[in-house]
Order: sequence, then structure tokens, then C-alpha cells
Amino acid sequence: MNFTFINNLAMPHIAEQLTNNVANFLDNQSSAINWKNTAAPGKWNNKQIIGHLIDSAQINLQRFVRCTYEEKFKLIYYQEEWVQAQSYAEADINDLLKLWELVNLQIARVLANYPTDRWQINCDSNQDEPIYNTVEFIANEYVAHMLNHLNQLT
Repeated sequence: MNFTFINNLAMPHIAEQLTNNVANFLDNQSSAINWKNTAAPGKWNNKQIIGHLIDSAQINLQRFVRCTYEEKFKLIYYQEEWVQAQSYAEADINDLLKLWELVNLQIARVLANYPTDRWQINCDSNQDEPIYNTVEFIANEYVAHMLNHLNQLT
């Protein structure tokens, strides 16, 4: 089953979409995935993809929280290094899925109650030259990114 994404939603709707997609994946798709697959050279296996989504969730949770009181800060991560450092390929998939679920539920809680006067606050998530995006844009992009990777798994 492919996941779909509705772009440019207000924060409470983004939170609802996030919660629904996580539940749908865990309830209907995760058990059918081959979590013991091996990756082609230079590619992530399925557990590493979930690990990458955990990393993405953690970094974006920090962005969302910090944007409630800061503006124009820089917060980046190095996805290849993080996936490698955390040994996701060797981790128990049930632990990874639970961690992924819980971090996303926290993000949804933050977004559902996000102060409307902070939706347009900017932060920089680019590794090189500053590129500022609003919290609302980052939230929409976060869900789209997550769904893109979930569609790779199913």
C-alpha cells in the first residue's frame, strides 16, 4: 500500500496526518516487510531506513520545539554518519519501530498544540549556506519525507 501526503496543511492537520500514517504503517504494513533484507552496496537496508526515520524524527522534534522560542537557528544532521553510528542494521526491529512510533507521537503532540503565531518562524536546516524555512514548511516536508521512505519499504 502506498502512503499519500496532502501538502500545505495547517499544523493540527499535519499532526493528525502524521499520527494516522504512523498507526496505519504499524497496524497494516510493518508485519509484511522483510526486515532481514541486506542492502545493496551504498544503500540502506530496511532497518536502516527506519533508523534514518528515527534520526529525522529526533532532529525535527528539536527544530519544532526550539522554534517555539527561537528563530533563525541552525540545526542539521549528517544522515549517513548517524545511521552508521547507531548500528540500526543490527538492532531489534521491534525496538526500532517502537522508538519511531513514540518520537512521532511526540512530534504530533507538539504540532497539534503549536502556537499559531510561531508557524511562520524560520530556521536553517541546510548543511551549507543558510536556507531558512518556516516551521509549517518543515512540518509538511517532514511528513512527506517520512512517507517517501515508508513507500520504499512497502
